[in-house]
Amino acid sequence: MNDQPPAPDFSTAPALRTFAMPADTNANGDIFGGWVLSQMDLAGAAKAVRRARGKVATVGIEAMKFYRPVAVGDELNCYTEILAVGRTSVRVRIDTWVRRGATGEAVRVTEGVFTYVAIGEDGRPRPVEAE
Repeated sequence: MNDQPPAPDFSTAPALRTFAMPADTNANGDIFGGWVLSQMDLAGAAKAVRRARGKVATVGIEAMKFYRPVAVGDELNCYTEILAVGRTSVRVRIDTWVRRGATGEAVRVTEGVFTYVAIGEDGRPRPVEAE
């Protein structure tokens, strides 16, 4: 007997969801861009790990754009999409939205393209298997 409910549709859910906290603020009271960037990297790596079927390392960030600040209490949501798969690499587009704490308003705050390289047991790049 299986008491577990059906699994959610992970393909449409955010790759990462978290909350911006006071410890993550800069002197202006906004959330540090570096904190947002690290959340995006985690979300992109999760997508790349699944595609590469193993360990990956971030090797590049391109086309990074910050549109709006993130505030304390905002719910940060990172959505990912694989753009390309190379011999050893996976390029992932990451769109980041917040749901504003008090109002629930959805606001796009950043986007970027991150490149990850599949890493073998020896710590060196390894081929990404075909799907």
